[in-house]
Amino acid sequence: MDTTHTLRLRLRFYKDVDEAISQVRQKFENYAQQPMEDYKIKTCENHIWFYIVGTKKQYWSPHLHIELEPKENHTHIRGLFGPDQTLWTFFMFLHFVVAGIFTIFGMILYSNIRLKQPYVFDLVVMGLMVVVWFLLYFVARQIRFNGNGQMDELEALFLKILK
Repeated sequence: MDTTHTLRLRLRFYKDVDEAISQVRQKFENYAQQPMEDYKIKTCENHIWFYIVGTKKQYWSPHLHIELEPKENHTHIRGLFGPDQTLWTFFMFLHFVVAGIFTIFGMILYSNIRLKQPYVFDLVVMGLMVVVWFLLYFVARQIRFNGNGQMDELEALFLKILK
């Protein structure tokens, strides 16, 4: 998968396999029983999660979520790469804080304009929040870039299990 030329922060892929969903799920469950030093695989019904653990795990280490969907004579696999859940939650928290500050100062700006009060400070804060949004985006892209090698490892492990 080409991870360097996409705008998405959470990369997705799709694959069709000419096997029944139970056979595909069983392959992942059997592989998860083997002792692995660097990876952890969890299965729950038609969902499978791949994690990097141990000494290879960094704060930017991705995880891979696989969803198995039954189709007519085959299994449709939907894959989604994502950051560690704690990192994702932290980024979402920062986005909500920035959006909240932007909204509050937007309301204050409107009030100050209507009351004919000075409003330059409100514009400056709102402009800073836009800059912070862009910074958060570029930080997230850098984190994804750092994890590209590990994403390739998880995808290779996924493909190895499917064979």
